[in-house]
Amino acid sequence: MDDYLEQILHLIESKGYARAVDISKNLGISQASVTNMLRRLDNEGLVKHEKYRGTVLTDEGHRIAKAIIDRHETLTRFLRLFGLEEDTIYRDVEGMEHHVSRPTLAVIRAIADSLEANPRLLEEVRSKIDPRT
Repeated sequence: MDDYLEQILHLIESKGYARAVDISKNLGISQASVTNMLRRLDNEGLVKHEKYRGTVLTDEGHRIAKAIIDRHETLTRFLRLFGLEEDTIYRDVEGMEHHVSRPTLAVIRAIADSLEANPRLLEEVRSKIDPRT
């Protein structure tokens, strides 16, 4: 569900609309599966889906999608501080973002903010990481 809401918001922001075919293509999922999920999200009040017309987020769906994107961006920003490869960051964030709690995300955000504000501390922490792991 998170991936769908995130994808719908990205499509709306980039194209002005979200269609099942675009969501299907971007997520690598069959269009029938996307249509079924859109119906479910519509029933849950997170989107308004009209067959052949497109999908828009409700206020609640938009709020959740923004929180999902924020979670994704925070985790990505945190891992980038340590010089990890982008492919590794992408895979790890995709796994972590669906499981990290709000309190844990707040801790990660605070640490990232502190490390960005204190380059000396960041270098100290990075020096303790074994690059072979």
